[in-house]
Amino acid sequence: MNFHSQRSLLHNELHARPRPPLAAPHRMSMIALLRPKSAPADSLAPLLGLCRNYQIAGPSPEQSHFFGDFGSFRLKWERHGEFDDYTVYRSGADPANPFAQPAIEALPQGWVASLPGECIAAAHVTLLGEAADESQRMPPPLAFDSDRLVGAAIGDSSTRVFTDLQLDAQGFARFLFLDMTMSATHAGREVQRLLDIDMYRMMAMLAFPIARETAGELDQIERQLTSLAQRLETARPADEPALLGEVTHLAAMIERLAGESSFRFSAARAYHALVRQRGTELREVRLAGVQTLTGFLDRRFGPAMAYCESVASRIDSAALRVARASSLLRTRVEIEREAQNQAMLATMNRRAHLQLRLQETVEGLSVAAITYYAAGLFGYLMKAGKGAGLAINPDLATGLAVLPIALGVALAIRRMRRAILRRIEPGTALDP
Repeated sequence: MNFHSQRSLLHNELHARPRPPLAAPHRMSMIALLRPKSAPADSLAPLLGLCRNYQIAGPSPEQSHFFGDFGSFRLKWERHGEFDDYTVYRSGADPANPFAQPAIEALPQGWVASLPGECIAAAHVTLLGEAADESQRMPPPLAFDSDRLVGAAIGDSSTRVFTDLQLDAQGFARFLFLDMTMSATHAGREVQRLLDIDMYRMMAMLAFPIARETAGELDQIERQLTSLAQRLETARPADEPALLGEVTHLAAMIERLAGESSFRFSAARAYHALVRQRGTELREVRLAGVQTLTGFLDRRFGPAMAYCESVASRIDSAALRVARASSLLRTRVEIEREAQNQAMLATMNRRAHLQLRLQETVEGLSVAAITYYAAGLFGYLMKAGKGAGLAINPDLATGLAVLPIALGVALAIRRMRRAILRRIEPGTALDP
């Protein structure tokens, strides 16, 4: 059997990004870095250098996923379409102060600062084991802002997760898993879902400032389109070149806006879909007095994405309006041009008829001139006959021949004129 050359690669992609199992207590720190537009060739240099220092094998340039055990910590690296994320895993946690000494502090000093790109998302996660009493089923008082606390029971109520979605002094969001009774493998998947929500939410929000900036330009374009449509109703033919220039300018502006924003809006759509999918997979169960994470996102993050969608729709709508205005203006120009062509054809037709009438006027003169010369030639012929001894009166014969000659010339010219008319008039057969 002949297998496809990439069958194994495509099949193994299902297993290319395994989620490490996590047993409570455990700490994690995640950072997501937007890759520079011109990514350096040695973008993996910091990670490869870290692996050399700890004498473990690093990732190859073709890899998009790496997981290594560095002894005191474990490190996972993933390459996504626009960003890279690094997650540090470290065993142990203090239940009284769950975010003290986060996992990222296990990395060598200055290593995080050497990573290329800009940080778009960062989070600390702490997992604590099964609660001994009811007091351990809620986060410590100093862990979060109680007025902004969100949380839920997830994973078929096998753990509780809490956050306030606020950034700490170092710019990290914080998530706390309490009363964990799920398996280590299950815990790894749930933590990754939560981190995915935070990463993809921030990547989707990159479209929001672009949407606000684009909306301002769209307001101006839509006002100009409305004014243009009003002027089209009463525009004179002399105004059409200027109107056409305005339509072309507006079309260029919309194309520029679409080119600048279409990728970002499309990416936001995809990231938003991933956030919704991961939120559904959490299988949240509401806790008394606490808003769920997906409920909070639906009320805050959802409207921002809806705004981006509305701006993208406005760009498409403005493009259609410009296309309709351009089509209407082209129709006006074509109608004016058709009227000018018809007027020109009518003028040419009148000129042709005038020429024909002029030809008919001079036709009589042509008959007289040709008759005169033909009669003269006939007279010379009669004189020659008389000189040859024929009993002919040249003057009498010439006088008698004038009328037949004139009639024959007139008939010949008339026949020629009719033949020419049959050739230039449509629907008539051509004479051979």
